Amino acid sequence: MPLFNISLAGSPVSFSCEEGENLLRAGLRQGVALAYECNVGACGSCKFDLIEGSVDEISTASAGLKPRERERGKRLACQCIPTSDCTVRMRTGLEFKPQITPRRREVTLESVRDITHDIRELTLRAAEPAEFLPGQYALLHMPDCRMPRAYSMSNLPNEEGHWQFMVRRVPGGAVSPFLCDECQPGQRLMLEGPYGLAYMRESVQRGLVCIAGGSGIAPIASILKRAGQLTSGTGREVYFFYGGRGPLDVPSLEHLFGSEIGAADIRFYPVVSQLGLVETGRWDGEVGFVHDVVAERLEASRANYEYYVAGPPPMIEATVKHLMVDQKVPATQIHFDRFF
Repeated sequence: MPLFNISLAGSPVSFSCEEGENLLRAGLRQGVALAYECNVGACGSCKFDLIEGSVDEISTASAGLKPRERERGKRLACQCIPTSDCTVRMRTGLEFKPQITPRRREVTLESVRDITHDIRELTLRAAEPAEFLPGQYALLHMPDCRMPRAYSMSNLPNEEGHWQFMVRRVPGGAVSPFLCDECQPGQRLMLEGPYGLAYMRESVQRGLVCIAGGSGIAPIASILKRAGQLTSGTGREVYFFYGGRGPLDVPSLEHLFGSEIGAADIRFYPVVSQLGLVETGRWDGEVGFVHDVVAERLEASRANYEYYVAGPPPMIEATVKHLMVDQKVPATQIHFDRFF
């Protein structure tokens, strides 16, 4: 298979790109610390300048690149497939260097279970151990779908090769109806990963605050399962704030974790934002926006915690603003991957 050489301008670093492989994932696969977050054209973190060479673009309408930036020659590495040797100028940093080398593998759907009325957890199995860090995501390649979709793992790395994902069913969506309703046990898919920068920092001894909304519950579930292993009996505080529209959107800890983690080890604050969905006398949790409840319920100084945030972009934006601007929490203590 022909290989193209990709050189980083102003640097001795170069890497090879297989025919049909996009520039970003080729670099990450070879351990090059290229800037990225979402991997699917939405966040804009992997913008680059093409100095020499030629590329084909998977999409020219990606949300991560403004029309004015495109006019100036900017491109997205996750959307560009080299068609020749190239020289590019792109942001790099040690924080982007893969902790575990991402690669493709075939997986088979084993089972599904409902987490809430519109979120299903899929268990897929590969032929080799599942290696990833709690909080990371993978790309699922679906039949007849040119662009893969990013989904976070909700389980822990394991020798059995199980990869679990929580998928929110979106009526009329391009992918979720297939995964939630049409995909049956035995279905084979291609999985690529792991990716993601919002993984659990296991060496940090601060208390944990996990904040999620919607299907952002998946990476947070993985982090909380690992936190249960590391913090049991240590006295470290573990908070879990989860926001949904109404009570039907909020799972119980027992249903979410089963016997994997003791519910008593987590300070759980379920939050609903739409009071009209609460039946009289049927809800004893919080009402409002999840970031407001975080502001009210944390007991110690906000800088005493490590934060993991996942969910809809407006929720992430509001939460990060509260932590960084209002509470002066250092950015290095707040971890999230942007998806749109």
